[in-house]
Amino acid sequence: MKGIRVLLVDDEIDFSRVLSRRLEKRGMCVSTASCASEAMETLRLEEMDVVLLDVRMPGRDGVRLLGEIKRLYPQVAVLMLTAHINSDIVISCLAMGACDYLLKPTDVEEIEGKISDAAVRRNKGPFGKA
Repeated sequence: MKGIRVLLVDDEIDFSRVLSRRLEKRGMCVSTASCASEAMETLRLEEMDVVLLDVRMPGRDGVRLLGEIKRLYPQVAVLMLTAHINSDIVISCLAMGACDYLLKPTDVEEIEGKISDAAVRRNKGPFGKA
């Protein structure tokens, strides 16, 4: 799905740089943020279809940020991304409105597929355009 607007939120700058380039090569429009405050500022200024959100970040972690995003921007699809799986956190994030959960390292094709699926669901959901 071309033209999907993705916000990648991860404090690992090298990871963000590589992944954003790979997603852009697949036709997605990618913005990056390295912390919760940058992510919220980007969402305030730009409409996004999907947020790819790291669970563990310094300061406000991804779980807290997920809650803020869903409260202020309920139409945005959020995919959680982490290197450390914890079933309680997964269940909590899904209950808070995350679309899915990806474990690092993840194949870029799998990430692309999950982003596309989330964008389609976003556009067909109660807040979507369809």
